[in-house]
Amino acid sequence: MRFRIDLKIFAFIIIFIITRQIEIYTVMLIFAIIHELSHMLVGIMLGFKPEKIELNPLGLSLAFKPNYDDYNLKIRNANAFEIKKIIVALAGPISNLAIATLVGIFASPSIMVNTIFYANLLIAMFNLLPVFPLDGGRVLKGILHIIYGKWKAKKLVNDISFAVTVVLTAISSIAVFYYKNFAIVAIIAYLWIIVLKADSIYRKELILYNAINKNNI
Repeated sequence: MRFRIDLKIFAFIIIFIITRQIEIYTVMLIFAIIHELSHMLVGIMLGFKPEKIELNPLGLSLAFKPNYDDYNLKIRNANAFEIKKIIVALAGPISNLAIATLVGIFASPSIMVNTIFYANLLIAMFNLLPVFPLDGGRVLKGILHIIYGKWKAKKLVNDISFAVTVVLTAISSIAVFYYKNFAIVAIIAYLWIIVLKADSIYRKELILYNAINKNNI
């Protein structure tokens, strides 16, 4: 299993130091890592093998190793395989919601307790956005795959991801104007980076798919 560090994390650290929010960012990073480890644990339990872990500005990014047996299973029973991937995608947000719930119920009120509560709530809500490759986008892609098939699901998720990101950018612009919190700009910028990267991968896959189908005609 490979491990790498996304150097953009250092830019985020500098931004949060300048905006005097480094404590909040540190807490969110810790629970974002727990979030991703939950994905890994559930994935291993369902038979997936971790291939790469990357430390990035929003926590950890996990990639599972492709398994030819899984691809064969996907051909025989695509729905069961997609449901497994949906469960893995939901594991992270559920872990954050569980932590927020436990802290809210059992911990005595304090500034740190409130920070932990809202950090986990925000991580869960952010990751459940229907934007690929966030968890919400992965869940949506899995559901649409079951309903419409692989390639229509890819197109729909790609379009929805762009639409949601545009709306979030507009809302964030208003928030930055009123609250002067420029850390929001960094988060939205990073969201655009991952959405555009996912779009680039989708378009390359589509070109290859169309070329293969054309040759088979």
